[in-house]
Amino acid sequence: MRLFVNQLTVIDFSYLHAERGLVGESWQVDIELEGGLDEQGMVLDFSDVKRQVKQLIDDSFDHRLLLPADYSGLQTQGNELTFLLWDGNRIRHRGPAESVQFIAGGEITPDNVAQAIHQALRPTLPDNVHSVRLHLYPESILGACYQYSHGLKLHCGNCQRIAHGHRSRIEILRNGRADHALEKYWAERFRDIYIGAEEDMVAITSHNDQTCFRFAYSAEQGDFELELPADRCYLIQTESTVENIARHIRELLEKQYPGEQFKVRAFEGIGKGAISETHDQS
Repeated sequence: MRLFVNQLTVIDFSYLHAERGLVGESWQVDIELEGGLDEQGMVLDFSDVKRQVKQLIDDSFDHRLLLPADYSGLQTQGNELTFLLWDGNRIRHRGPAESVQFIAGGEITPDNVAQAIHQALRPTLPDNVHSVRLHLYPESILGACYQYSHGLKLHCGNCQRIAHGHRSRIEILRNGRADHALEKYWAERFRDIYIGAEEDMVAITSHNDQTCFRFAYSAEQGDFELELPADRCYLIQTESTVENIARHIRELLEKQYPGEQFKVRAFEGIGKGAISETHDQS
């Protein structure tokens, strides 16, 4: 017998890639459990799947920076790491142990992460469960989308981790009609970008003749620091919440097109986000 739960959870995270750098991602998780029936006539109670299995996945992989443990350009020392990119640039990260997760392999892929989840999950399941299959996949998005990373130092949960991210849709209505050209522009502008608050940028540095921005702050979970090439960053004057991102885009559009009205729907991962409209005075 096999038990399945589709879209058990969504993991929002960032990962390091040798070419793309720091990449924000959102993957849905489907699971199948195969085994014999217990005394209730079940492979596993759905409530246990949704509570026990989902919680393990969320606690260990969601809102973390995923690292390809076998990549030759990854160097670690204590809670600090340096990741060398193919173009000679680098990304540096420092944070508590629970803000990162090492994944076996030379790059981060859905299969590698699924295997890591399987290894963490298998010892926690009852004896009648013989095998586990996991399917990780991004949302199917027909329109514009962008992949960004950020950290929210004031957040009381895991969003305070300085390098986690999302793969997100963006919808822009201009005078009540979808403007796909503007959606495409902002999707490209925020592709593989780090959106950082200006007050969190503590230094401008250099590596390989490339200007770098260093962000740092202290939060409830500990001290965080991130340094990456400046051309992979986008600075805003506020905390990089999705509400502020939507408002930031709207305000820039209103300056670019005076007298026109805009409605920006900025997603944060899958199925959630914020709306900012021209008449919104917040």
